[in-house]
Amino acid sequence: MNNDILTPKVQSFINTNLNTDIMSVLLKPSPFEEVSSRELAQQIESKNKCKEKLPIWYNSPNIYFPKKIHIEQTSSETTANYKAKLVKGKSLLDVTGGFGVDSYYFSQNVSKVYHCDLNKELSKITTHNFKIMALKNIETHATDGLQFIQNSEEPFDWIYIDPSRRDDHKGKVFLLSDCLPNVPENLDAIFKKTKQVLIKTSPLLDFSAGINELQFVKEIHVVSVKNEVKEILWVLEYGYQNDILIKTINLNKTDQESFDFSLKDEKLAFSSLSHPLKYLYEPNSAILKSGAFKSVGNQYSLYKLHEHSHLYTSNSLVEFPGRIFKIEQTLAFNKKEIQKLGLKKANITTRNFPQSVADIRKKFKIKDGGEQYLFFTTDKEGKYVVLQCTKTS
Repeated sequence: MNNDILTPKVQSFINTNLNTDIMSVLLKPSPFEEVSSRELAQQIESKNKCKEKLPIWYNSPNIYFPKKIHIEQTSSETTANYKAKLVKGKSLLDVTGGFGVDSYYFSQNVSKVYHCDLNKELSKITTHNFKIMALKNIETHATDGLQFIQNSEEPFDWIYIDPSRRDDHKGKVFLLSDCLPNVPENLDAIFKKTKQVLIKTSPLLDFSAGINELQFVKEIHVVSVKNEVKEILWVLEYGYQNDILIKTINLNKTDQESFDFSLKDEKLAFSSLSHPLKYLYEPNSAILKSGAFKSVGNQYSLYKLHEHSHLYTSNSLVEFPGRIFKIEQTLAFNKKEIQKLGLKKANITTRNFPQSVADIRKKFKIKDGGEQYLFFTTDKEGKYVVLQCTKTS
């Protein structure tokens, strides 16, 4: 960490050049003897990555920004704010603190937060930023968070872990036991110092794999932002043996969509099927990721088009956590029927259908966009159909 970056003249240069091409900054000699062109470019690039993702950091003066990879790996303010609402108490240990975004939001609900990170440089940067932000209830430690747990004489109300999802070859991994730290291997030691654990994982982690590897899973939260699944949160409570509650959340700019269901109830549920009726419902990405394919239809009294299509229909309009369309007509999937529509432009979605959106666009010469929506799917009799729809207000 180069403290000369924090001088007024360097900070002014960084803020003045936020819209400057990074390569031009790199290739020109630095105007400062004590700060290199590479360091200036890093600050500009990393700060720009925070503009939408971390506006508090972006808009705060004298923030020191780490390498862009640390910004890419951290939670957004939107998801950090959501997960902070899941915890409360006197103390929380953030085992894998990183850039400190989650710790910042945890500190709003917990009296004392302990932030640990093995990366000494990143820990220094985070410590500086917390001081700039006047956060007095976060204590930083440049150390192994699991070792910190073992050395602690006091228990914690919560322990939070965001395992690294990459192996030594920088490839994606799909088991918690392949991540760092290895949570399943250390759970017994963790539960000696807390009764409540919150774990953040990638959307790539399969529910059944996570449940098999972990103990005492109480809740699983599937968190989407603007209909894109960002993370899965696992709430563990020592001794918990009841059914697992799945909570789906889709965070939009001004509101949020929530849908909860029991994993046990989903396994026991049955879906009612129907041909397309007046309205079509497409669940948001969090619900689709959660696998609540029967529960969501049953809770909203909707029919499914096919067991594996995951599209729903009704004659009466109901509020729904996802997109809602009015079905204008249902067509058989064949070239003649689709050409009759005369559409040069449409929004196309496929569900339980053998052809991709790209193949359909190429075959029928339909460009993206417009006010018409075409759903290519399979009906309850196993026939391929096309639903021409318009979006409800």
